[in-house]
Amino acid sequence: MLWKGLDLEVRPGELLAVLGPNGSGKTSLLRVLLGRRQLSEGRVTVLGRRPARAGRHIGYIPQHTSLPGHTMLRSRDLVRLGLDGHRWGFPLGRRENRRRVDDLLAATGATPYADMPLGSLSGGERQRVRIAQAFAAEPRLLLCDEPLLSLDLHHQRMVTTLVDRRRRAHDTAVVFVTHEINPVLDIVDRVLYLAPFGFRIGPPDEVLTGSALSELYGTRIDVVRARGRIVVVGAPDEAPAHGHTGQPPRSAPS
Repeated sequence: MLWKGLDLEVRPGELLAVLGPNGSGKTSLLRVLLGRRQLSEGRVTVLGRRPARAGRHIGYIPQHTSLPGHTMLRSRDLVRLGLDGHRWGFPLGRRENRRRVDDLLAATGATPYADMPLGSLSGGERQRVRIAQAFAAEPRLLLCDEPLLSLDLHHQRMVTTLVDRRRRAHDTAVVFVTHEINPVLDIVDRVLYLAPFGFRIGPPDEVLTGSALSELYGTRIDVVRARGRIVVVGAPDEAPAHGHTGQPPRSAPS
């Protein structure tokens, strides 16, 4: 069991950051919301429906992953899949579809490589295209699964800016899974922290504290705030409480 008793409502326009160590259930939570995994107990609704039936109103930004250099799918082809990949019957008109794809690529700064194969793009460029694809269906809920992973600071800032702009302009709810809180610290409304001994939900100043994280990890955790950044440091010499044999990372989500 990954988590139990989780009672969570994400409001329109809210950005919820989901933090926690590997294996704590962050990606599983997204799979539940996408309808790809069932709960063992309890219930979940997404936009008032069962998760699988709300799919067309959900945007999804995956982790940055490398692609073979010979991948020939173009940027605009991937974005178009976001427009009509879920549709039954006749797709949008060719001219309307192309205009919409061009608008999405322009909005995410991906126009210069619209006709380039995805396999030839850098990680940051590819994430711009994936964001454009996620925005294509005008999502009311945006799910982001570690979209900052393996990106440098410049491209991390680019991703968070695009996501924040989208949710403010369209009142889109955002669930943002990340290992690093600092890139989103200025835009996050609440944090859901999943850990070995439970979870905590609330504003960053209430969840990311030494006392709260020490309880969640079952060992002493120190939280240091400096120059607008948060650093979470474990104390590996301390004996774990509650019989927990695993140790938190020396530098947890920072």
